Amino acid sequence: MPFVEGLRTADLVDAIGRLHRHRCHLLDLVSPTPGRVLFGPAVTISYYPTCSAGLDPDTYNLANLFYEAVDGEPEGKVVVLASNGYPEVSMGGGTKLSRLHEHGCAGVLTDGRLRDFDTLAGYDFAAYCAGEATKWGGGEVTPFQANVPVVLQRVGIMPGQYVFADSSGAVVFPVGQLDEVIEGARAVQAEDAEDRQDIEREQLPKSDHRSRQRLSE
Repeated sequence: MPFVEGLRTADLVDAIGRLHRHRCHLLDLVSPTPGRVLFGPAVTISYYPTCSAGLDPDTYNLANLFYEAVDGEPEGKVVVLASNGYPEVSMGGGTKLSRLHEHGCAGVLTDGRLRDFDTLAGYDFAAYCAGEATKWGGGEVTPFQANVPVVLQRVGIMPGQYVFADSSGAVVFPVGQLDEVIEGARAVQAEDAEDRQDIEREQLPKSDHRSRQRLSE
């Protein structure tokens, strides 16, 4: 993905911080492929506490909500799964999330957990989550709404907003400011490089033995 090649979450967060004051980053994320970068426009799926009497499992399931969210155009999309207060529960695993691989999605981002890291690592997409799960999560939460505004770690994400994630965390781009943020992040990188060069040129101050001696007396 040449558009963001060489950029880091920190660079993007700094660039957004120069434009806005709102929180835009997620921390403490885990990935089955931590060296893989996640980037693309978001489609969202919001989860809800499971109740088979009120939410028919034949309707409210990840297959139906996935196809509703991507709306016939899955390629390059980041599927954002909002746990809505269930960060310790699995939002999906290697079998159900294989749809992202089959349809060319960029990956998945969730504040909940994911199962089957070994399987997920073999897919083409990137996955970032709160950690690996072992227990199926369908008994606690179910996919409920597609392409609605969601909140992950106090960060608002609307469908269509761009998402970036790497091993240090994730960042959500402000609406309509993708190019501006990328340009700002490149500027941050350049400034940091100049600062490092200045530090390399710094010289240690000359020692004043007399001053140190007076202080020790």
